[in-house]
Amino acid sequence: MARKRRGQPISGWLALDKPHGLTSTQALGKARRLMDAAKAGHGGTLDPLATGILPIAFGDATKTVSFAMDSQKTYHFDVIWGAATTTDDLEGEVTETSDVRPTPECINSELARFIGQVEQIPPQYSAIKVNGQRAYDLARDNQKVDLKPRTVRIDRFEYIDSDLGPDQATFEVDCGKGTYIRALVRDLAISLGTFGHIAALRRVRCGPFDEKMAISLDKLEALGHKAAGSGVLLPVETVLDDIPALALTEEEARRMSHGQSVSLFAVANRTPISGLTPGAAVQAVCGDRLIALATVADGLVKPVRVLNS
Repeated sequence: MARKRRGQPISGWLALDKPHGLTSTQALGKARRLMDAAKAGHGGTLDPLATGILPIAFGDATKTVSFAMDSQKTYHFDVIWGAATTTDDLEGEVTETSDVRPTPECINSELARFIGQVEQIPPQYSAIKVNGQRAYDLARDNQKVDLKPRTVRIDRFEYIDSDLGPDQATFEVDCGKGTYIRALVRDLAISLGTFGHIAALRRVRCGPFDEKMAISLDKLEALGHKAAGSGVLLPVETVLDDIPALALTEEEARRMSHGQSVSLFAVANRTPISGLTPGAAVQAVCGDRLIALATVADGLVKPVRVLNS
């Protein structure tokens, strides 16, 4: 006999303000329990040391998680100069030290080198898989692994004069998917002739989610059983604002909800679709209902992720 799934079939996004000390998985579990949700996932991992925006998807929103993970993110962080650590943050053991403390002028002169497409080697303590094992598990067993460089995108790298003294500095970065801020700090410090690691890290934006719409676990808990109906949930479509929407008829919506494709020509008669390239992602909607995430190809609108809206 199949085991009955616990929780309510709620759908939508929650902009959780993750506290210091919790893994993203732990924060997800707490939010899911407080919302009494049957299904949940998160849109972008934060280290336990980090705080800030952790988008939580419930129900149908879990089918749109990739759009949150692929979106631009903004981080605000403090750096300590003069010491490298095993984890590239405050929690690791010091491995190398330097007496060099970069001046604001030197820092600003180097930042341009880290804008655009940047080659970056992930930290030894990272979630990258090596032969089926997480790099951080291997690192804890004192196994040094050869992690390959990856190309990441840095859109903005700004030094903020925060009066922390010569040993520290504050920065803000806009970046793309897969960027390790710890690695960025490590590499910047080396380019400045010293070492460095992160002292504090906060994600202030993840795609459409920012601090203005965020809620803490404490506030979520204070709402109690009213949490799911309190208005904290954002629509499933929140992460899809940049994706074109194609209007379906009721009959087309019925067919697509069963996984069938519909004629692009028929849809084009009622929805402007100029500029769509083959394979482009679209929203298939009927009235105010999101029916599916789909692609346009071969004269058809083909469902990729059918939603139960």
